[in-house]
Amino acid sequence: MVEEIFDIYDAEGKWVGTAPRSEVHARGHWHRTVHCWLVRRGEDGKARVLFQLRSDGKDTNPGRCDITAAGHLAAGETPREAVRELEEELGLAVAFEELVPYAVVREEASGIVRGKRFVDREVSHVFGYVTDWRPGQFRLQEEEVAGLYEAEAGELIALMEGGLDEVSADGIRLREGAAEPGSIAIRASSFVPRDPAYYVGVFRFLEKLARGSDG
Repeated sequence: MVEEIFDIYDAEGKWVGTAPRSEVHARGHWHRTVHCWLVRRGEDGKARVLFQLRSDGKDTNPGRCDITAAGHLAAGETPREAVRELEEELGLAVAFEELVPYAVVREEASGIVRGKRFVDREVSHVFGYVTDWRPGQFRLQEEEVAGLYEAEAGELIALMEGGLDEVSADGIRLREGAAEPGSIAIRASSFVPRDPAYYVGVFRFLEKLARGSDG
């Protein structure tokens, strides 16, 4: 399998060259990604945020709850090209112009996965999109996504702000290639470690986006 090549940048955002994915995460080079968050307006009128369960084979944060679909920008790519992540990971074809921009955020994280240390420094273009699909209607890319769940935006905000210890989420989990419906209990610690303000801001944005989709 050919390793992905990313554009890399210095701390001021100046392009300094390219590097393979393994080197980028081993040495902590700054690189660019796209976050695509999906939200659905439930039958009760409340916004339901969809989020993925990362595959256990991922090189960073395996098995954690995360952005609905996200991906690194390959060398020479712009966020416009990266909209492909929605179709590759979830089977949802969306035009770039349909995405609603939220913000550009800088994040730094580190950890150890399968005995290897990673340092992840990303500049991420964050977008939202209102869908009417339930989790079971998506086609998940098994190599990347282990499951897809949804929970009410207000409850997720309370979870990240410490007002709730646990939230119930409904969705599907891939088991031996088949999508198995069910519910899971999630905590703030179930998500990829980030500044809680990132999640709170995104969930409030998605809540507003879903309300705006009402005729």
